[in-house]
Amino acid sequence: MIWEKLKKLNYILSKQDKLYLFGLFFFSVIISIVEIFGVGIIMPFIQVATNFQTIFKNSFFSKIYNWLGCATPIEFIVYFGIGLVSFYLIRGGLNLFYSYTISHFAFSRYHILAYRLFENYLGMDYRRFIERNRGELVSMIGREANHLANLIYHLLLMFSEMLIFIIIVSILFWANLKMTLLILLFLAINGLILKFIIFNRVRRAGEVRSEMYKEFHKVLLGSFGNFKIIKLKGNEQELLEQFKNASHKISRSGIIFQTLSQTPRLFLETIGFSLIALVVVYLILKYQKDINSYLPLLSLFVLGLYRLLPSVNRLYSSYQGILYNIKGLDLIHNDLIYEPEELGNEKVEFKEKIELKGIYFGYRPEQLILKGLNLTIKKGEKIGIVGESGKGKSTLVDLIIGLYKPQKGKILIDGIPLTSKNIRNWRRKIGYIPQQIYLIDGTVAENVAFGEKMDREQVKKVLKLANLLDFLEKEQNGIDTQIGDNGIKLSGGQKQRVAIARALYSNPEILILDEATSALDSETETKIMDEIYKIGKDKTMIIIAHRLSTLDRCDRIVKIEELNGNGKR
Repeated sequence: MIWEKLKKLNYILSKQDKLYLFGLFFFSVIISIVEIFGVGIIMPFIQVATNFQTIFKNSFFSKIYNWLGCATPIEFIVYFGIGLVSFYLIRGGLNLFYSYTISHFAFSRYHILAYRLFENYLGMDYRRFIERNRGELVSMIGREANHLANLIYHLLLMFSEMLIFIIIVSILFWANLKMTLLILLFLAINGLILKFIIFNRVRRAGEVRSEMYKEFHKVLLGSFGNFKIIKLKGNEQELLEQFKNASHKISRSGIIFQTLSQTPRLFLETIGFSLIALVVVYLILKYQKDINSYLPLLSLFVLGLYRLLPSVNRLYSSYQGILYNIKGLDLIHNDLIYEPEELGNEKVEFKEKIELKGIYFGYRPEQLILKGLNLTIKKGEKIGIVGESGKGKSTLVDLIIGLYKPQKGKILIDGIPLTSKNIRNWRRKIGYIPQQIYLIDGTVAENVAFGEKMDREQVKKVLKLANLLDFLEKEQNGIDTQIGDNGIKLSGGQKQRVAIARALYSNPEILILDEATSALDSETETKIMDEIYKIGKDKTMIIIAHRLSTLDRCDRIVKIEELNGNGKR
């Protein structure tokens, strides 16, 4: 099952990533050969150093001895030692560089994956976005992308160690078939024990970690976003309990993973070196004499096992890392397989009118909010829309903006249908002022130009139109005034003026107010609406409001209930 899930990486990784992996494969082969040579070369050096005659008895050593022009065996051993030190320095450098290339590939994927997720989320159609939990989206970018990078890192380590394991086992097979089979049987039994005792718990800990991080972010975002309400209700303890529960489970999953990740190494070392001691005891009991004749073979297996056990431990640890992080692969794969909206930028002119003809729409097919709605809005007209809550006023605005697509009917701009091919260009003509305004923790200027290239003069111009610039320049730090998270340092009216300035920044042809002043007191609302009507005198305006006084300067006021199936309005 685990390998079926890993196939999802094929979709997530790009062609360039796969080429990089191909290069890492060849590099890992070189590293494996160097590692095996590093284990094998120490024994000949010890043999030569303990018995000078080995130099002359071994044809290879004899040729090197003569080629170097050594006068004595001691001189040869000095050269051999210097060569050995040089080799281990090169080996260390190669291993360090290989470790860097693996880490670079794995953890640079975090940046790429986080970017792709953020790009997909920004490219979501509005309807899909509102169905998602924002805490979950933040967790996906901040945590799950990082866990997937960890999974890739462990996968690469596992592959590298597998090559070393295969080469060492091949050498041991060549040396002694029976003893090698015995070691492999021992490792296989250990692997099964670890799988049933440890690996399943690690995978479960990873699933708990993923679920709890969603809850963790949900509690944080909800608490900080409703801080005033929390202070009013005094329900800090309830929220602390929710946070404590999620945080505790995240902490516990980490403890389980880190503790169990050490178990294979300790288990293998204990059993492995105990096995060597038992083999020595067995040989002595069998032959009732010293085992000097078996020393070369035994030394080979001791060295092989000395290098094999860490390699097997890394294989187990990497496998545990994959299990712990595999949930992130599932989640990210599911979010990346959805293609973002394909929106074109075909030019659409607005010189005469907007027409909504026979519009049907509902969030669920069996519960339609708009049924055969018809509405015409002329260029430069100020139109007010009223109606009971839940009857579709904001939904109508979202359809005009192009955030939703009607299930039936057409939206026409000067007779041209509004489609995905021209929606981007159409949206640029609209300035939108919502009821609930979210301001980023930054300067006034950053909030006004939000998402667009900063033009300080344009910022000042629209703030002046919104009747806020004088206050900022006299009482604060001008357009560089810091406003705090969600504009906490501003009054309700000032926040609304920042939202008006933001809507005007791109010089839109249409202004849409979706109950933009409903949260304000009557006096502040009157002042702001005066400013809006003044600003929008040459613009088309669509205003949704509860208070009829808000709409007193509209050219006409329509009820949402009367628009549904009642002909042209």
